[in-house]
Amino acid sequence: MREGDLDFLGCRVDHNAPVTKAIVMACGLASVLVGTQGGARALSLSYQKIVQKLQLWRLLSSPCVFSSTSELLFGLYLIYFFRVFERQIGSNKYLFFVLFSTIISTTLEVIALAALQDPTSLTGISLTPGPYGLMFALFVPFFFDIPISTRFKVFGARFSDKSFVYLAGLQLLLSSWKQSLIPGVCGLVAGFLYKSNVLGIKKVKFPEGLAAAAARLFAPLLSSNSAPPTARGGRASGQNGHAFQHRFAASAPPLTAPPEEHIATLVAMGFDRSDAMQALAVARNDITVATNLLLESH
Repeated sequence: MREGDLDFLGCRVDHNAPVTKAIVMACGLASVLVGTQGGARALSLSYQKIVQKLQLWRLLSSPCVFSSTSELLFGLYLIYFFRVFERQIGSNKYLFFVLFSTIISTTLEVIALAALQDPTSLTGISLTPGPYGLMFALFVPFFFDIPISTRFKVFGARFSDKSFVYLAGLQLLLSSWKQSLIPGVCGLVAGFLYKSNVLGIKKVKFPEGLAAAAARLFAPLLSSNSAPPTARGGRASGQNGHAFQHRFAASAPPLTAPPEEHIATLVAMGFDRSDAMQALAVARNDITVATNLLLESH
């Protein structure tokens, strides 16, 4: 592997969230291909198709395809925005989180379809396809683990730097009313289950042998030639930390020391402490801007 790579399932592959990149590429390509054939809605889940007709292949295909252009744009934006959590826990555990949230939310969707089944209806409820389970499960750590850095008012209404992410999620949640609301709520439940660490689920990751095989298989597609060197597990190496400091030291304004909680948050995401302090200095203690600087630099 090249020196500029980062962990993929615990092996060095790409520094810029390889699992997130793979999900965005796969869902985007699948949505475009299926959408051009007019078949996106045909992949939706319903009680009749899953239970009565036993079309179980829908359980695998439905979470991979968005049904409309607006859902595709908002959905891929949110998935890519939440890539910071892959950096925080590592690609190995993040991939397990993706599978866990998708499986749990899909299972809950089928249970909800069975509970809401109308015997007098010939078609019943069809749920909107797409990775709703993953997207809304990611809102749970976003709510609890990402602090608000700025607040502002628009026409008297209070907003924060996190408000626009919540609005994008709300648009997806209510885009098709019950058809999208049910998958979204199921995703939130899956996220809370992972957050509560049921049965020690947060410690689970893929075996090293499987991780190495996956890294060799997907490295040519996901690797980056221009990535700076990083340490195993996603933390920047000392050499990269010096490069970061050299890059931004001249522009760092003389401010008071960054808040310790901001430093602790960035360190928990996998960044070096000195890099976190330097980024906060450049960003004038705005943790969102500092996070973006660190992501771009590393």
